[in-house]
Amino acid sequence: MQLSQETHNKVLEFQRAEITEYHIYKRIAKRIKSEENARIINQIADDELRHYNGWKEYTKEEVQPRWLVVWFYYIINMAFGFTFGIKLMEMGEEGAQKNYYAVSKEIPEATRIQNEENEHEQKLIGMLDEERLRYAGSVVLGLNDALVELTGALAGLTLALQDVKLIALSGLITGIAASLSMAASEYLSTRSEDTGKHPVRAAIYTGIAYIITVTLLILPYLLFTNYYLDLAISLTTAVIIIAIFNYYISVAKGESFRDRFVEMAGLSLSVAAFSFVIGYFIRIWLGVEV
Repeated sequence: MQLSQETHNKVLEFQRAEITEYHIYKRIAKRIKSEENARIINQIADDELRHYNGWKEYTKEEVQPRWLVVWFYYIINMAFGFTFGIKLMEMGEEGAQKNYYAVSKEIPEATRIQNEENEHEQKLIGMLDEERLRYAGSVVLGLNDALVELTGALAGLTLALQDVKLIALSGLITGIAASLSMAASEYLSTRSEDTGKHPVRAAIYTGIAYIITVTLLILPYLLFTNYYLDLAISLTTAVIIIAIFNYYISVAKGESFRDRFVEMAGLSLSVAAFSFVIGYFIRIWLGVEV
């Protein structure tokens, strides 16, 4: 079949995308310990190679992968987990659907073949089972509780104490004690439920998420002397943490980013605002002057 130059160039780009993803999946599969997950990802890689060879039937050309893209997604997978990396990559593929439709005028079966292959890949991706996602609920518990509790505590302490060292000290004591309490509660909760999660691991995920959040929120009070600036930075940090984590979950688990973000951010900031006012009135009521 003789293709127009425009269609020929588009199909070459399809080939390049497929061979690039083939190399990404192969590299990911090599570092996965779970045999089942590795098998699934190798199967997806084989699909990508088959797509590449299918398009090559029309162009009669070999193309090289985008090696920078290969290493970018490989690093993303190492940092954030293979499920997140693979689904992020597949989201990029969805934008290519219009191009597939455009070449279908000269290659009628292009859209049908691509849709069938994409459905197959999505089924395979749905079969992946990654530990960090199984414990996402424990991470949410630690993050959410730390964000709500500590933003509220810091807001109240900021107006009540008006001393960065005292605020940092009080926040650290509150945060560390609360993280241990939350980890213990998650351990007991997981042990009493049939969730398939290991109680100790669930407790560790919750505790670590809590400690990291506490550290990031209190850090401004250890760096700057203006407590109002510190509070503003802490609240901004809280919103950024919420945005990053919810983006991760929205991609990895296919959930709505906007709904989760608005809910968590609204809850944390509302508690902070309420605690700020409470701190002011308690300070007046007790006649505290620091």
